[in-house]
Amino acid sequence: MPVLGLRGRLMAIGVVGLTIGLALGGVVLLGALSFVLQRTVDTEAFRTADAVALLAAEDALPDPLPVAGGQVRVQVIDGQGRILAASIDADRLVPMVRPERLNRDGRQRLEVPAERVGLVGPVRVVAVPAGTAADPLTVLVARSMADVRHSTHVVRTILLVAFPLLVAVLAAVAWRVVGATLRPVEALRRGAEEITGRAGAGRLPVPASADEIHRLAVTLNGMLGRLESARVRQRAFVSDAAHELRSPLTNIRTELEVAQRLADRTDWTAVTANLLADTDRLSRLVDDLLLLARLDEAPPARGTGPVELGALLTEVAARYPSPPVRVTPPAGPLWTVGTVEELRRVLANLVDNAVRHAQGDVVLAAEATSTTTGPGVGAYHLVTVTDDGPGIATADRARVFDRFTRLDDGRARDDGGAGLGLAIVRELVRRAGGSITLTDAPEQRGLRVCLLLPALPAEDGQR
Repeated sequence: MPVLGLRGRLMAIGVVGLTIGLALGGVVLLGALSFVLQRTVDTEAFRTADAVALLAAEDALPDPLPVAGGQVRVQVIDGQGRILAASIDADRLVPMVRPERLNRDGRQRLEVPAERVGLVGPVRVVAVPAGTAADPLTVLVARSMADVRHSTHVVRTILLVAFPLLVAVLAAVAWRVVGATLRPVEALRRGAEEITGRAGAGRLPVPASADEIHRLAVTLNGMLGRLESARVRQRAFVSDAAHELRSPLTNIRTELEVAQRLADRTDWTAVTANLLADTDRLSRLVDDLLLLARLDEAPPARGTGPVELGALLTEVAARYPSPPVRVTPPAGPLWTVGTVEELRRVLANLVDNAVRHAQGDVVLAAEATSTTTGPGVGAYHLVTVTDDGPGIATADRARVFDRFTRLDDGRARDDGGAGLGLAIVRELVRRAGGSITLTDAPEQRGLRVCLLLPALPAEDGQR
């Protein structure tokens, strides 16, 4: 079986099952036919015996006894086994059944040798008691079973000839039907082979029938689309990463080459400062790339521990001068679940961006909110980072969370990041079970970043 193809295995299973089913059906049919024919013979024999017994009870037995057909023998015997009357073809000296085999009180069905009766084939004898208690009589009616055997043999022969032909015809039909059913699968295989044999995106052929194979093809095409999108994103990510890594490396090489050519005239203090700046930039970029790689592979780490948002905001704001960074303390403790290092990294990245673009001040705030429109059903805390900078156009607010995305006013080398800060923020917020959106700052020119983080009851956070 394993060496056969799917079509061959289906055919083998179908043919074997069909053969077993037909064989069992044939056996049942032959058994039922033999039983019905035998009951018919017994019924006719008992009818004849009852008629003769009625004559015996009236003491009106003719001699010979009248019977219909040449395959029937009738005898009437007394308690000693003597034959009192018989049909014209029956033996008048030897009873068809030995007296010791008879039950004088009930009706019987017996099998006797054919030569004892003088009929062809197996012989069926029925015995019916007659007469009186003082003078018991028994009516014996013998009937040949040759016709029953012949009918059974004919049906068995027909079945033995017809069943193999029927199996062969059904197997041929099933072979064509299975082949037609599996043809879309072969089309999918050829399509997959063409896709793997060439570069670029591809799609599998979708059959017109709305069946399991159609749904499989649609699902596989969706998977291919997602794989192609992931491959495009990976190529873009690798290309952008190579470009961003090349920039500080090129700067470092240029600084060293210039210093080598100028020799004694080189201001090594300035060169060292520039090299350290480029090295720090390169180190930050590598760290960000490694963090994103770990976030892509690691499962979400939700519920690692309670974090108090008010204290965390105060801790992050303490790293910056005040002004421009100010904290609006919440009315009470606001607890959320997550990893404190990841949430600290989220707020630090957002404050860095806000400080870089703010013209006046940056305000950090947190408050409890009754909204249940977050990533899941439940209560959330709202954390906001507001600056009075130029803001971000509405059309660009979703794009800035993509990796290596920098708007035109942030592409200068001195402006800092490589476009990974907000991408890291989005991944970390997702891991914490929250969401992040960008809106306009209220009552002033600028940008507000809104974080929705899962709320934890105060009693759970203080445990």
